Amino acid sequence: MPVLSLAYISCVYFRFKIYQELGSRNMVCGQPEDYTFILQNENFFAFSGVGVKLFSDFSYVEELPGDTEYELLPGDRFTYKTRLVCRYRGEYEVGIKEVVVTDFLRLFRLCYANPGTIKALVRPKLVRLDTLKGLEEFQAPLQRELLRGEEPDIFVRNYIEGDSLKQIHWKSTARQGQLLTRERMGEEKQGISVFCDMNRFGKKAEKYLPLENRMLEALLALGYFLARREMGFSVYYAQAEPVRKFVKGVKDFDGFYQSVAEIVFGENGDFPRMVGQVAARGGLWDSRLVFFLLHELDHRVMEMTEKLAAGGMSVVVYAVTDNDIREYIRQGVGRRILQIPIEESLEGRL
Repeated sequence: MPVLSLAYISCVYFRFKIYQELGSRNMVCGQPEDYTFILQNENFFAFSGVGVKLFSDFSYVEELPGDTEYELLPGDRFTYKTRLVCRYRGEYEVGIKEVVVTDFLRLFRLCYANPGTIKALVRPKLVRLDTLKGLEEFQAPLQRELLRGEEPDIFVRNYIEGDSLKQIHWKSTARQGQLLTRERMGEEKQGISVFCDMNRFGKKAEKYLPLENRMLEALLALGYFLARREMGFSVYYAQAEPVRKFVKGVKDFDGFYQSVAEIVFGENGDFPRMVGQVAARGGLWDSRLVFFLLHELDHRVMEMTEKLAAGGMSVVVYAVTDNDIREYIRQGVGRRILQIPIEESLEGRL
């Protein structure tokens, strides 16, 4: 009987068929996608005691009965339709991971990898925020940036012969019935810069995928908050060299989302060095408001943000980490440092 049981398991191993179908391989983090799997007996005798195990680290299947064993007569076909949800951005295997076969006598159990796994390509989720937590003290710079985008050079004076016609403020002229020209009030800092750390820490996907997913979600949420208000901003992140993406407003956001979804985190990044390179090229010091989005705080980052704050910039640091950063928060005089836990929702954190 034990020999027959082993023979039975061998037959199941070679003859049992699994078919899977995902509504779309291109998915969005947190959004369900139709998922179907089919178990089929193409042999001349019945299969009993057949179970499946799913990939569960990065995805889950809705409404799937757990630890179920299936029995299929010759030619039987079992179809299960449900939905699959991916937790993190990235490309990884989903659906059925392993098949577990138990013989009729319950003497032996064989677990083997599903040879026909499927991969999902998951884009980050867009979180739409109405407010940014902790920015009360920086509402004035944000409001000035908004006004600058809608009504540039709002200070006007009477037109003097010889003034450039390009400087005439036509809206004020129409309201007051006389020619008025824009008055230059000096070189005011303007613009918003966002720096994002794209360095990868760790070799295991279960460690770096949740962190990278939350980093990109935070970047997109911040970008959408600004773009929806037509506040132009520049985003800098490091690949081999610093990369800059400029977003003027909500019309540019779709392109920005696509570029963020395609970002590949590297293993040899140096965030402070990247910020220093941008500053050396003159792309930073004219900013009024600077956001830092990173997953590690150290003395180099603190010194760098302190210099920027001393130079008259409003500095906001978002630290995506589960580590204790209370000491850095206490040191952050003149800056705003906020912690974003890796597995918690962005609402109320960003």
